[in-house]
Amino acid sequence: MDGLDLPTPFDTARFIDMLARTRGRPIELVPVAARPHLPCGLLVTTDQADRILYPADTTPLHQQHIQLHEIAHLLCGHHETSPAASSAAQVLLPHLPAALVQRVLGRTVYTEPQEAEAELVASLILNRAAQLDRAGAAVSAPAGSAEARMRSLFAPPERQNTDRPDARRRPWRT
Repeated sequence: MDGLDLPTPFDTARFIDMLARTRGRPIELVPVAARPHLPCGLLVTTDQADRILYPADTTPLHQQHIQLHEIAHLLCGHHETSPAASSAAQVLLPHLPAALVQRVLGRTVYTEPQEAEAELVASLILNRAAQLDRAGAAVSAPAGSAEARMRSLFAPPERQNTDRPDARRRPWRT
């Protein structure tokens, strides 16, 4: 993780964009409604892009951890060896042809070695980002900033405005 380039201050979306450029392949964030008995995060690898599905109806802190967990699967190369989890893919991606989906990784069993490794890597990224942020915060923060940060982490998620041209959600292409 020491060689991984992280933005300072840390921003998950910016980090993912940097990683996509480094890999030469798009990584798209797709907010979805959470569904019981399905993974809370999902990495879908197609021949053209990697897509990270994450629950739109959870806190920003939880969304960040899920996104970084799925990114960790990419960094660790888990996407290269995992077969498609067809039941999750069929439920979450019914409009996407099965032949298009090469691999799907979802968090369903936390005892699997790949899941433990992805959890560790996600935690290491956040730990290193916090260290870099602290080192870069030599100037004192304005009053109330700690409270604002706590609210942003634990507040209910804002509704996604997908009508904006810069919205992170992108339509699926077949």
